[in-house]
Amino acid sequence: MDNTHMVLSIVCTSFFTFQLLFHFVSHWFSAKVSSGYNSLSKEKKIEWNSRVVSTCHSLVVGIFGLYLFLFDEATIADPLWGDPKHVIVNIATASGYLISDLLIILFNWKVIGDKFFVIHHCTALYAYYIVMTQGMLAFIANFRLLAELSSPFVNQRWFFEALKYPKFSKANVLNGILMTVVFFIVRIVAIPPLYIFIYSVCGTEPYKRLGFFVQCSWISSCFVLDVMNVMWMIKISKGCIKVISLIRQEKATSSLQNGKLD
Repeated sequence: MDNTHMVLSIVCTSFFTFQLLFHFVSHWFSAKVSSGYNSLSKEKKIEWNSRVVSTCHSLVVGIFGLYLFLFDEATIADPLWGDPKHVIVNIATASGYLISDLLIILFNWKVIGDKFFVIHHCTALYAYYIVMTQGMLAFIANFRLLAELSSPFVNQRWFFEALKYPKFSKANVLNGILMTVVFFIVRIVAIPPLYIFIYSVCGTEPYKRLGFFVQCSWISSCFVLDVMNVMWMIKISKGCIKVISLIRQEKATSSLQNGKLD
């Protein structure tokens, strides 16, 4: 593609911006908005800063991705070969973040190392590289980015836990419910339409033009990411059910105590 320099510029700018957020901005900002931040251990601060960066990235690419999903006429009209110029900006931004986050994970492996995150990031980068260099499947790549809309709620849950918010506080429970619902919508509900679409275009001329390598890369990368999303959804659901059960038990116990007092 003739916009290689633009893509590289966006990826590099994104990378250095998120590195700056992690090493400097998050520390300053978090200390300003949260009195509990300074009392955290060094290890907790590393993960805190990592999640602040994750939230910033998710809001940027998630909201822009939603806008493109609804209004980018070129990719909507032709999901496989539509003009990717707007989507590539979003994908390049996400790629810069993923490289930055991989570096942060590797340098702080004992604190935040997670093999599933490494697999997730590498798989996504591999898929995005194909889109950015070949200019195909832009709509699909952007569709996958909508999954990032769930990350702020996942990160907020960790922030509450780090600050020792009561599990049954209204803020914690509300965030937990929103996290489960949004995660389910953008990462699980989105799975069937994607594979239905793949089935619908399989064998068509635009699909054949992708070539066997890209076809396999598209399907395999989606499969790997979806398996991890299902695993995370199961884990989140178990946690949500456990909290709801504990709340019910607490209410039942409270009712019994009030009954005895009466």
